[in-house]
Amino acid sequence: MSPRWEPNPHIRRGRSVVCRLHAHLVFVPKYRRGVFTDELLRRCEAIMIEVCDNFDARLVEFNGEDDHVHLLVHYPPKVALSVLVNSLKGVSARLLRKEYPAHVRKYLWGDHFWSPSYFAASCGGAPLAIIKEYIEIQKRPD
Repeated sequence: MSPRWEPNPHIRRGRSVVCRLHAHLVFVPKYRRGVFTDELLRRCEAIMIEVCDNFDARLVEFNGEDDHVHLLVHYPPKVALSVLVNSLKGVSARLLRKEYPAHVRKYLWGDHFWSPSYFAASCGGAPLAIIKEYIEIQKRPD
C-alpha cells in the first residue's frame, strides 16, 4: 500500500479501485400496511445483514416503523445497487412470510410482501456543492 494512504475502515480498497459507496434505502410493505413489530424488525435486520454479507456489503444502520424500513448500506462497486435491493427484498419477504405466516397474513395477502418500488439515495462524503467546486477548480492544462 502506498505510504500516502492511511488505513481507513470506511474506504474500500480493491486491486484497481478505491471507493466509498453508501446508499440510503427505504422499503415499504405492499399497500403500506403496518405489518412490522419490534420482533419482525429485529428479524428483518438480521436477514438483511446476512444478505449484505453475501454481497460483500455491510449494513451500517437499520431501523423502521410499522409501515417502512430504512437501511444504510456500504457496498462495493462490483455490486449493482438494483441487484442488491432485489435480493434484500426477495430474501427478507420469503423468510418473514415463512417464519411469521399468521401475523403477515393479517396485513398482507397474495404472494407479495414488499411494494415493488423503493427509495434509494447515494450518501456520504462531501455535499454536492463542495464536490462541484472541487471539480471546477482543477487546473486544466493549457
